[in-house]
Amino acid sequence: MSTYEKTPFPEGLRFEVKDGIGTITLARPDSLNSLTFAIYARLRDLFAELESEPSVKVVVITGEGDKGFCSGGDVHDIIGKLLSYGAVDMTAFARMTGDVIRNMRRLHKPIIASLNGMAAGAGAVIALAADLRIAAAESKIAFLFTKVGLTGADMGAAYLLPRVVGLAKATEMLMLGDSVKADDALRLGLFNEVVPAAELAARTQAVARRLAEGPGFSIGMTKELLNNAMSMDLNTALDAEARAQTICMLAEDFKEFHASFVEKRKPAFKGR
Repeated sequence: MSTYEKTPFPEGLRFEVKDGIGTITLARPDSLNSLTFAIYARLRDLFAELESEPSVKVVVITGEGDKGFCSGGDVHDIIGKLLSYGAVDMTAFARMTGDVIRNMRRLHKPIIASLNGMAAGAGAVIALAADLRIAAAESKIAFLFTKVGLTGADMGAAYLLPRVVGLAKATEMLMLGDSVKADDALRLGLFNEVVPAAELAARTQAVARRLAEGPGFSIGMTKELLNNAMSMDLNTALDAEARAQTICMLAEDFKEFHASFVEKRKPAFKGR
């Protein structure tokens, strides 16, 4: 039994694996796929479990339906209950939501957010924490925390967003909390691609297959270095990249590339 199969999935969350692609579906369309305590906790654990799951080469996260990717924490299941919490329990919850993002970034496998509609609040940060964001043309994204009386700096948003769109635009988005349309998000570099809604699933699968068939070890190393370089100076980054490249040059996939080039065939990467 795979690691991720040992713990059941809560209502409103599905996970399936096919051809090296693990697809997470937020499945509460009546509430725009809002998150519950149980869904948060299972996502936190799932992203950690997938690190050692050989059947999964790439992860896709999407929402059910055609209106919402994820609207954030459920108003009744989470926000209503949090009002009765004390500081200790509130902090534990906030740290747990942060652990979802931490485990997404720690995972040495690419994550694609396939945005089928509105990504708001925690849903926006989950999309932000993915490595690639492919969105339907009608999609929007909103870091709306200040609109509900919370800091816009939640779940790593104040760390990640300026690194994607720049400090000035991140400040505007986090302070005002306004929705950003798909085309504008694409222009800002927040979305990697915008496609017609009818083409979203196929395009996401095409990119996921390309990643799944690629040199998984090298892709994972790239993600690790991108994470680490955010807090490095240039000299430290150059040294880290030299060490990482040495490791990759000693790996089997690098040798396989050379063999395939000589033999004039497509490389068969093994991810090691």
